[in-house]
Amino acid sequence: MVSRFFEALHELKSRRVIRGTSVFCRQHQINRRHLYLQEKEPWRDIVQLSWLTFLVQDYGVSARWLLTGKGDMFDDQH
Repeated sequence: MVSRFFEALHELKSRRVIRGTSVFCRQHQINRRHLYLQEKEPWRDIVQLSWLTFLVQDYGVSARWLLTGKGDMFDDQH
């Protein structure tokens, strides 16, 4: 799940939907250090459910894909 979160975040940045990680963190009041640490050390358990929720609600990332890896990264409606 953590790896898919970062995969989606990087995809959104490559599509220029999100300007950058710092902006994403600022917009969603995420501690940027925690996010960078989680990416660097994926075995840590500091990812927050709200981080996933932002991707689903604000950017059309599929909740099913985030949680299970099944289906497409993005919902059809986005």
